[in-house]
Amino acid sequence: MKRITILGATGSIGQNTLDLIGRDADAYKVVALTGGQNIDQLARDAIRFRADIAVTADPARYPDLKAALAGTGIKAAAGPEALSDAAARPADWVMSSIVGSAGLAPGLSALGQGATLALANKESMVCAGPLMLAAARAHGATILPVDSEHSAVFQALIGEDLSAVERVIITASGGAFRDWPLAELANATPEQAATHPNWDMGQRITIDSASMFNKALELIETKEFFGLSADKIEAVVHPESMIHALVGFRDGALMAHVGPPDMRHAIGFALHYPDRRALPVERLDLVALGQLTFRPACETRWPALRLAREVMAAGGLAGAVFNAAKERALDGFLARDIGFLQIAEVVEEVLTRVSAQPGHIDAAITLDNVMQADHLARVRAEEIIHQKRG
Repeated sequence: MKRITILGATGSIGQNTLDLIGRDADAYKVVALTGGQNIDQLARDAIRFRADIAVTADPARYPDLKAALAGTGIKAAAGPEALSDAAARPADWVMSSIVGSAGLAPGLSALGQGATLALANKESMVCAGPLMLAAARAHGATILPVDSEHSAVFQALIGEDLSAVERVIITASGGAFRDWPLAELANATPEQAATHPNWDMGQRITIDSASMFNKALELIETKEFFGLSADKIEAVVHPESMIHALVGFRDGALMAHVGPPDMRHAIGFALHYPDRRALPVERLDLVALGQLTFRPACETRWPALRLAREVMAAGGLAGAVFNAAKERALDGFLARDIGFLQIAEVVEEVLTRVSAQPGHIDAAITLDNVMQADHLARVRAEEIIHQKRG
């Protein structure tokens, strides 16, 4: 019986993971489930899957969670330290799907006990890729990518020599605004940005898709996870979202991973790896599909992609600064303090200001330094948002 922990169980990735586990419940023992504000869902899932512990990230919601689990024998806990403690409980397989940099410390805790970490939290690799990989090596742990793009690259590379890779192409749907005239984007609302044409995802990641910051993070994650140079990594807009990534080799061949836009494929691959087992996902009818189309990922339209290139060139803690600035800028957009196009403006200005301060970007990549860079970037972003709002 495989012992399972799900960090971020109430989000879309967590719910899809539970869907797969629930189809063969006798094969799994759920150790811990964590969530945020959706206490009802967290408690229901903890009871259904007989988890040992359920944790909410918000200490203020602890009484609600404790009350919901009263009499079940399931332990309730709350707060960032409780998240890391839950991740450190002995488990064979841990899903890391907490959104944002908040997922870094629990992910490291999971690696510390030697688990296989199914990584859907791309921010961990963006902020602290070398730290994550070093922790996995030190504790004999395994990291498997769960982002659909990185899972696709991983699968295409099985049995291949990494030195033979000439390029990696990750695809982007283009998000909610892929067909909007550029001039209209300045007036885009959070509600419009949060509607994805292909994928069923949470609000924040859907807006990140519209701004292409999600793809910018994935470019950086590709570099960190696979150890590729930035000049070998490309992005293209693929509206159908059927090809998730392609790997090009030095003999000119391109190997593509093709499948429906259903996260249960990447999750299931990581859950059963190295086996391939049957999954409840759509089987493509290529004739009915008809065609696959591609467009350039224009860095003028989506400046997040240009900023990602600059972050990869800078190295060090630039990824942590980039991610934190993006998270705070997204907060500002959701609060209507800044416009859609100003998200990238805030991030670029934060990178410029922090880079100008010696000892920040080039500091050693430790958890403390990542968290300090994260805090500094958020402070600078808040200052810039205040200026724009004023």
